[in-house]
Amino acid sequence: MDLYEHQARQLFAEHGIAVPRAEVVDNANAAQQAARRLGGRVVVKAQVKTGGRGKAGGVKPAADPAAAALAARGILGMDIKGHTVRTVMLAEPVDIEAEFYVSYVLDRAAGTFLAIASAEGGMEIEEVAATRPDAVARIPVDPAEGVTEGKARQIAEAARLPLEAAPVLSLLWQVLSREDALLVEVNPLVRTTTGQILALDGKVSLDDNAGFRRSRRGADTDDPHGDPLEAEAAAKGLNYVKLDGEVGIIGNGAGLVMSTLDVVAGCGARPANFLDIGGGASARVMADGLSVILSDPGVKSVLVNVFGGITACDAVADGIVQALETVRLAKPLVVRLDGNNAPRGRAILDARAHPLIQQATTMDDAARRAARLADAA
Repeated sequence: MDLYEHQARQLFAEHGIAVPRAEVVDNANAAQQAARRLGGRVVVKAQVKTGGRGKAGGVKPAADPAAAALAARGILGMDIKGHTVRTVMLAEPVDIEAEFYVSYVLDRAAGTFLAIASAEGGMEIEEVAATRPDAVARIPVDPAEGVTEGKARQIAEAARLPLEAAPVLSLLWQVLSREDALLVEVNPLVRTTTGQILALDGKVSLDDNAGFRRSRRGADTDDPHGDPLEAEAAAKGLNYVKLDGEVGIIGNGAGLVMSTLDVVAGCGARPANFLDIGGGASARVMADGLSVILSDPGVKSVLVNVFGGITACDAVADGIVQALETVRLAKPLVVRLDGNNAPRGRAILDARAHPLIQQATTMDDAARRAARLADAA
């Protein structure tokens, strides 16, 4: 579960990390009043669970409360990478002397956590890593030991951060370990002209598997304004994650879906989502999956990649055919069926003879077709 920036900053403050004062509002009048309480001059920031807000015009300085209201009015309702802005955060500005980047992230391959830090904050860390790899320090962190005072100094020295930032590194580890997070990121962490270390922005991803602990202590870590397609899919019991591409993907099994994402990307297209229908591919499941994916305006083609096992391919094909009775298919659909009863499943789709449905016998061919169709749309 990804948190909004204002939720991440709240967690930071609860763990002793200094953040500028801020308020969250959902209309221009409230923004004007909040700006007055914050001293007049503020920064107005869109609250969406995606990056690129600044480039999209979702972060604007305001010199006074009237300008804050105007900025909020312009940002609210914006679409940023498929996320509608429903709230904005107004934060008091600070005078910055230097900007840094710090994060802790789960390193699944190594079975540990990784501290990533750089003295060049305020920009996308991927860009820094690509152009100046020596400017980014990557330090493994043993979760059993955590970030001690000495470990924090080691990370700060490796990344050429000021040593006064070391205590913040320890506190950020507390956020990650005590809040059951998989990612904690601050970009930028700044030193002000008065020497104070502040977290100006925050990104936190919580482990869904530990949700029962948060509910037990009454933690309200989310609100109803997440991505609408993900909310719709969750309501229908679908394992769906929205991405930024143009090829919608449906598969059975997380491993197969992840492989499909990689193959589609290798064909020069971008996946629009992750949707795992698991072991069931009934007409209802297929209709729900297609409905969610086709509701995404960025989707230009859809790829269904199924390996029949417990659920046979003819049942999947029946599900697709029946789903077409309730879902209007207005974009090309490429279907690859393999495994249990695959020939029978292909025959069912051939008999339906829908003009927008193509079949492929291999995953590579299906991905190429889906990518080509998306490019031609």
